[in-house]
Amino acid sequence: MNPAPATTARPAAILAIILASYFMILLDNSVIFTALPSLQADLQLSTGELSWVQDAYTLVFGGLLLLGARAGDLLGRRRVFVVGLVVFSVASLLIGLAPAGWWAIAGRAIQGIGAAIVAPASLSLLTASFPEGRERTRAVALYGATAGIGASLGLVIGGALAHWISWRAGFFVNVPIGAAMIALAPRFLPETGRASGRFDLFGALSATLGVGALVFGIINTADAGWTSPATVTAVTAGIMLLVVFVLIERRAAQPIMPLRLFASRRRAGAYVARFLYLGAMIAFFFFTTQFLQEVLGFDPLQAGVGFLPMTAVNFAVAMSIPRLVNRMPGSIPLVAGILITLAGMFWLSRVGVDSSYLTGVAFPMVLIGAGQGLAFAPLTSFGIVGAPAADAGAASGLVNTFHQVGTCLGLGIAVAAAATVPAAGSAVAHLAAQVGAALTTGSVLLFLALAVTAALILPADLAARRARTPLEAAPEPLAAAAR
Repeated sequence: MNPAPATTARPAAILAIILASYFMILLDNSVIFTALPSLQADLQLSTGELSWVQDAYTLVFGGLLLLGARAGDLLGRRRVFVVGLVVFSVASLLIGLAPAGWWAIAGRAIQGIGAAIVAPASLSLLTASFPEGRERTRAVALYGATAGIGASLGLVIGGALAHWISWRAGFFVNVPIGAAMIALAPRFLPETGRASGRFDLFGALSATLGVGALVFGIINTADAGWTSPATVTAVTAGIMLLVVFVLIERRAAQPIMPLRLFASRRRAGAYVARFLYLGAMIAFFFFTTQFLQEVLGFDPLQAGVGFLPMTAVNFAVAMSIPRLVNRMPGSIPLVAGILITLAGMFWLSRVGVDSSYLTGVAFPMVLIGAGQGLAFAPLTSFGIVGAPAADAGAASGLVNTFHQVGTCLGLGIAVAAAATVPAAGSAVAHLAAQVGAALTTGSVLLFLALAVTAALILPADLAARRARTPLEAAPEPLAAAAR
């Protein structure tokens, strides 16, 4: 497929719509965390049901992202983008009106469908609207910054709304935002041409069911252990279905996940590193907000504000990324970002009942925020670097797929790790110990992400930079003038 010419007459409006829509998705993915205790009490959910309020969303989101990306390639990305916004906004309204837990969980799954359509379309529209070079570098940096800031700011907004109004308000707020984006998108966003082809339904089905079974098996260990028949059956089925998915993609004429995208060491490394990094981040968000409220005694608003050290530093550092990548290979800030995040996560994992907010939580959050600000934009850039135009949607879909599947499996692994802590002492002491175990697991995931980055992305990126001619390596204005 040959994309339609990019429309850059109003690049600021295009970027604003894309970032606002992506921010809405990320906001909703984290706004729930500081409202979890209120939601659990209101809907009378068990701990397992509470985790599914999050996992139902991320599971469907991650499982259908590749199909959503393919839909954009075939039907036109702007058209699909608007449809996804409609689904997401309606689902947000339904969750806000939920009378029972099953309704909220089902609504979160529907919301995941809308997000799976919007997220890859937004990144594809961004790459189609901004030419490669300085403009795209800045746009992708802002997109990556939105990923970290949206997740962080959602905690503050969610806590404020849950404290002042209700946990439901965090979902109602999406409705006017979604309506505004639905009205503005057809006016400002460029449309891409349609392509003939088919949807890889069997691939999407096997991927979604495989990830779902794997997540269910991991979460089930919290109650039944690793040796229970349900756990063993679910994990085995999940692995087998994912193997089937890869076999389907190898033979499919028009796969939703072209395996050729993994031929690049930088792209493959970025997908795996993102998976591991986000697995650690979901553990951080899910358990830290519980520590703040249940151990330190913060209310939802205070817990949300408690994340501001991370949010502020994240934003400040993320804004420096465009300047950094003009001076050095993008893999350098990526390695530094993961390493700094690891230091902050390990520090935070040492919290206990006697920890203070300042030294036990706020200072580690500063490191985690700085690490996120450095890491997210390069992880996004390397996930789409060098992808052919025909695979732009699939590459964008993979970036978001590994993002969401990483959060889904990461939460399951963290919950399972927390469940290994024996019940001893007070409930508060037990929860603090569980938080420490979960965040230690997050530290291990970050270490693995660092290893993957150092082994795959860093050497490939340095080699690619050395292979450029002086003209190609020149700053964008000089290169443009030479052309």
